[in-house]
Amino acid sequence: MKTKLLALFVLSVVLISCQKKKEPISPLSLGLDYYPKTIGKYVIYNVDSTIFNSLSQTTVSIKYQIKEKISEVFIDNENKEALRLERFIKKYTPLKPYDSIPWTIKEVWMVNATDKSIEVVEGNVRYSKLIFPVKQYSEWDGNAKNLIGKWLYSYDYINKTEIIGTTELKNVLMVKQKSLKTLISYQNYIEKYAKDIGLVYREITDITSNNILPNIPIEDRIEDGVIYKQTFISYGYE
Repeated sequence: MKTKLLALFVLSVVLISCQKKKEPISPLSLGLDYYPKTIGKYVIYNVDSTIFNSLSQTTVSIKYQIKEKISEVFIDNENKEALRLERFIKKYTPLKPYDSIPWTIKEVWMVNATDKSIEVVEGNVRYSKLIFPVKQYSEWDGNAKNLIGKWLYSYDYINKTEIIGTTELKNVLMVKQKSLKTLISYQNYIEKYAKDIGLVYREITDITSNNILPNIPIEDRIEDGVIYKQTFISYGYE
């Protein structure tokens, strides 16, 4: 009997000791620093967009700069904490440098940021951009909160050092949102995020071509669609 009581006492001590050693999960270990929520933080991007139209037989290239700024915290219509993401624009003109052009407000987006996910409402469409903890190859439905249809997002890589635009950034991850290629179409949607900055690169390639030519990739015979690239320049706080 004494032996059994002694064994139970030792087991209780071990369990209590284990519980005491258990520490809360760090936000950094979850990867929350891939999308900082600091009020006043802004990121500036170069945007290059090319639109192909077979009906008008035109190819239109558009360049501009975008500034995304987290301006305030508020409670949304679902009684959840949300971030106001203001987006400003500078339209390109060959007659003036960007530095001499003032920012003008373009639109306002909303972000719901928790220790589980980052959801961004772009216009009236909600996308699940990131999930936590950040783990390579993790998958989730980026369109679970909208009516577009299921797209399996995944972390293609994490914690990588790479050059975005002209800047070397450490701890970059890539979210593969959609990648589908056929003889007549190509869709490639990706986003990249860097720790302490947030979004640093976005690419949307959505093109089609019914003019199939031997050994000629679709990228060299585009008839319709868009190629959009949003590339990090700098970030700061206001």
